[in-house]
Amino acid sequence: MSALSGRRVVLGVCGGIAAYKAVEVCRRMVDAGAHVVPVMTDGATNFVGETTFSALASEPVRRSLFADPTAAIPHTRLGQTADLVVVVPATARLLSAYANGYSHDLLTNVLIATRAPVLVAPAMHTEMWEHPSVQDNMSVLRARGVHVVGPEEGRLAGGDSGAGRLAEPADVVAAAEAVLAGATSDGDLVGTTVMVTAGGTREPIDPVRFLGNRSSGKQGHAVAEEAHDRGAKVILVTTASLASSEAIERVEVETAKEMRDVVLARSSGCDIVVMAAAVADFSPADVAADKLKKRDGVPVIELEPTPDILLALGGQKPDGQILVGFAAETTAVREHAREKLEAKNADLLVANDVAAEGVGFEHDTNEVLILSPDGEVHVPLTDKRSVARALLDELVAIRSRGNDRISNPQRSNHT
Repeated sequence: MSALSGRRVVLGVCGGIAAYKAVEVCRRMVDAGAHVVPVMTDGATNFVGETTFSALASEPVRRSLFADPTAAIPHTRLGQTADLVVVVPATARLLSAYANGYSHDLLTNVLIATRAPVLVAPAMHTEMWEHPSVQDNMSVLRARGVHVVGPEEGRLAGGDSGAGRLAEPADVVAAAEAVLAGATSDGDLVGTTVMVTAGGTREPIDPVRFLGNRSSGKQGHAVAEEAHDRGAKVILVTTASLASSEAIERVEVETAKEMRDVVLARSSGCDIVVMAAAVADFSPADVAADKLKKRDGVPVIELEPTPDILLALGGQKPDGQILVGFAAETTAVREHAREKLEAKNADLLVANDVAAEGVGFEHDTNEVLILSPDGEVHVPLTDKRSVARALLDELVAIRSRGNDRISNPQRSNHT
């Protein structure tokens, strides 16, 4: 059952081009069982009509501080009765008003009046997102406990591209579920340090070319965010350009060697290490100092094995540390993953068939097997945040048993 089921959610919609995606967020939350009350700013109606949200949501759209016949003080009632407030998209203007307590319309009044958790999904052009004032406001809101999802890099309005793209609706809904789940989980990873690797490494051929893979880093980032929301101190070692919460310690690397150096230097102080990155198996033995020219013909590139980080971690694992590996397969997924689990001395191995539709690299969804030495849990096709949640549920179960192995192969599947 979704954490949204039976919950009352105020969905704030601001005046940005990404407001059309809030329609899908609304639909998904209603489908998950939430009671959704839409609150639109005047600016939002320039992009999406009230009728659309009123038809899809659980109650009609609210816009005015004074014209709601159901309550004398709409902002107080909405804020008091909400289990969660979600703002999609959160514009620079909204973030500024919220951070500075400027209650100029119904939505900002609800945000200031509520004691429910708040999730904002920023969206704006890159230049606006990177402006120091916007980043200062984001820092203030994060410090106050406001949850943030996105923004991402990608195509923007007017043909531009860069950071500031609204997180996908599925990711916004997954983040909302995580916030509500965390509100009732009592922070089951409080006091733990979790290291997560993410993304695909890039092994240079010359100054402009590299050997790489299709990993986007989305699954690893989802694991890091879920661990953070459950109270852990998180170290994220990533090659991806995806955004991450400010409280997460982020270490950016590029090559397998750089990742190995960071991970091995920091892993001994971690309670949990999740190797979600797609580390290249081979790298060029020699890197050309200058760009290789096509006119010189096809170059011969000699490859050599990259360092096996998971194997090294398994060989030096401190007592009590839980080690998680990932395996992207295309055939005999279970068999190959179980071989890797044993060979690397890991506690859990997350395996997926990246040839399957909607699974693995670059997708927002995933389907995995979480293998232990004594059993397995199947997570059917779902968003990557839900996969992260299922994985961390298994890790918490291991820790609650004093780091014993999972022993019952017939455990119920996660949804």
